[in-house]
Amino acid sequence: MSGFDKTWLALREPADIAARHGALVQDLAGHLASLENARILDIGCGTGSTWRSLSDRLPGDVNWHLLDYDPTLLQEAARQIGLNSKVGFLQHDLNDIAALPLDGVDVVTASALFDLCSEQLCTDLADRLASARIGLYAALNYNGLMHWSLPHPLDGEIVDLFNRHQRTDKGLGTALGPDATDCLTRVLTARGFRVKIEDSPWRLDANSRALQIELLNGLRQPLLEMKDLPEAKIDEWLGYRRDMVGEAGSLCLVGHADLLALPL
Repeated sequence: MSGFDKTWLALREPADIAARHGALVQDLAGHLASLENARILDIGCGTGSTWRSLSDRLPGDVNWHLLDYDPTLLQEAARQIGLNSKVGFLQHDLNDIAALPLDGVDVVTASALFDLCSEQLCTDLADRLASARIGLYAALNYNGLMHWSLPHPLDGEIVDLFNRHQRTDKGLGTALGPDATDCLTRVLTARGFRVKIEDSPWRLDANSRALQIELLNGLRQPLLEMKDLPEAKIDEWLGYRRDMVGEAGSLCLVGHADLLALPL
C-alpha cells in the first residue's frame, strides 16, 4: 500500500486533533499508566500525526515505534519529530500482519486507517492482539456520514456513491469503508476485549477552508469511477460545494468513530 500525500495529511491534522474523543484518550492514558515501560506501535503512522496528537496527553515514559510502508512519509515523520529517544521508526507492509513486530508492544494505535483495510486484515490483527493481550486504539475511522448545513439535491446520492467507492480495494484488500468500526468491534469483542466506541466527527467551518476544498477535490475521481452520475452532474455539485465553503452558516460534518479495545 502506498502512502498518502503529506500535504493532505498536514491539512487534515488540525481537524483530526480537534475531533479525537477526549474521554477515550484519557482511558488510554490510564491504561498505559498502569504498565511499566509501556510501548506503543503506531501503524500506518504517516508523518506522525498520532504521536503529535497524543504524546503530551499520555504518560511521558511511553516508548513509541512509528510504522509505515511509505519511506517518504517515515522520513518526514522523523524530520518533524526530531531526535527523541522515546521514538523509533519502522518500515513494514500491513498486508503482512503475521510479521507485524508486536514483541513487547502494549498498545497498537492507528488513525484514519481501518476504513481502508479489509475484514480479513482486521480479523488477522485481532487474532495477534488477542494472543499477546495487546490493546488497540483505532481513531478517526470514517463512518459513512457527510452532511452540509447548506444542502444540495445531490448530496445524498453523492455520499452514497462515495461510500460505495470506500468499500473498494485501497491496497489492503477489499476495504471496509464505513463498516470498519463495526467490524473491529465484532472481532475484538469475540476475542475477549472490552471495547469502547465514541463519535469523533470533523466539524468544518470557514476556518478550515483549505481542507474542505482539498476534500472536495479528492472526491471527484472516486465519484467518476463509480460511473453512476454524469461527469457534468458531479462537477455541478462540486462547483456548488466549493462556492458554499466559507459562506455564512456553512458547516460540513464528516463522521468518524474512535475505538479503544483493551484485553480483560
